[in-house]
Amino acid sequence: MDPILSITELNKTFAGGFQALKNVNLQIYQGEIFGLLGPNGAGKTTLISMICGITKITEGKVTVAGYDNVRDYVRTRSLIGLVPQELTTDAFESVWATVNFSRGLFGKPKNPDYIESILKKLSLWEKRNNRLMTLSGGMKRRVMIAKALAHEPRLLFLDEPTAGVDVELRKDMWQQVRELRQSGVTIVLTTHYIDEAEEMADRIGVINHGQIILVEEKAKLMKKLGTKQMTLDLKSPMTVIPASLAGYNLKTDGNHLIYSYDTQKENDGIAELFEKLAAENIKFQDLHTKQSSLEEIFVQLVRKQ
Repeated sequence: MDPILSITELNKTFAGGFQALKNVNLQIYQGEIFGLLGPNGAGKTTLISMICGITKITEGKVTVAGYDNVRDYVRTRSLIGLVPQELTTDAFESVWATVNFSRGLFGKPKNPDYIESILKKLSLWEKRNNRLMTLSGGMKRRVMIAKALAHEPRLLFLDEPTAGVDVELRKDMWQQVRELRQSGVTIVLTTHYIDEAEEMADRIGVINHGQIILVEEKAKLMKKLGTKQMTLDLKSPMTVIPASLAGYNLKTDGNHLIYSYDTQKENDGIAELFEKLAAENIKFQDLHTKQSSLEEIFVQLVRKQ
């Protein structure tokens, strides 16, 4: 499958000498939701700005649907929609005028039916004549998405799209993002909310100190790097783990015995552990397991780097 976005040996060094991006290589494929994760200052917004032609490339190459984003800037920019972190909407314009104006900026002919469909999908139709200054933060965020979609892009960047909105609205916007993907739009999502990437993304990329340190399918990543935890509810309190169990990754809080193990190993050691527990006359009344979350994996990767 040909990528809709291809990034090759991309570097960015600012005037003061700070290198914000270092040899970034990345491919995004048509119709996927790609989650780009990284701590503050990792280079996420700089990377998006370079792809969109907002920030000048120091070295490297970016192509969108096969077109170079420097030589074919107008064409590539028309293929991209961008929802930035900051709300930069004109407070005195109506929702309808703002979204229509964004479409016109890209030379697209007027299409009121299409604009109407966007506003309805984003639950903005009833607010179409409202001035932006009267809208809530969550509604303004939806207007930013509508503006980004007004010229019918094939590639949509959502840079922290749910920052500052409540949990219920975040879930609503997740559903809208899924519907966009179903309509054929490829989505790159940057977020501080790890559960958002875990919920939405097909693949995960992690960037830190300006470098891509990992790109993997979400399910494979969680299976490959995740650990599993088994917790035994003890019948009798335990203060010290017996010496015979020293070879296992065990912890106790007195009432529970917690065993962490690598899901990739052929032998997880559980059967042997149960035998030794029986030999030590350690009894439990219940057990439950827990898989590592994407957040735990992310923190592990960043700390390791």
